[in-house]
Amino acid sequence: MTASAQTLKEFNLRLTAGREQVLDLFLNADHALAHSDVETGLGPDHDRVTVYRTLRTFLDAGLLHKVLDDEGGTKYALCREKCADGHHHHDHVHFKCETCGQTTCLDEVRIPAVSLPDGYNRKEMNLLIQGVCQECNG
Repeated sequence: MTASAQTLKEFNLRLTAGREQVLDLFLNADHALAHSDVETGLGPDHDRVTVYRTLRTFLDAGLLHKVLDDEGGTKYALCREKCADGHHHHDHVHFKCETCGQTTCLDEVRIPAVSLPDGYNRKEMNLLIQGVCQECNG
């Protein structure tokens, strides 16, 4: 059984060729992927709506999490922490390289605790740091 097939099984998701191909892209990527990156990686034979639904399914299942970028777009990255039923626990920093444009999860860099005023309930936190990544700096 392939790694992607095993992962889909662990998340109780139906195994389809399309889902397996999308998941393979994420398993082989070292950075967050936009919807357009997934479409490009799959080639022209894949339906845009099916790709969107697959990403949504993975997000809802806790397999992927959203990464917001500085241009208002959404990228997706694999959940490294155990997330389930769309309840994500990602308090790590995301880094966008101004040279190569890739956004990566810095799992070891935690977002500092934020104390909200009474009456405010946190749903999610995002922290994007921009600069030059170690590959482009090298």
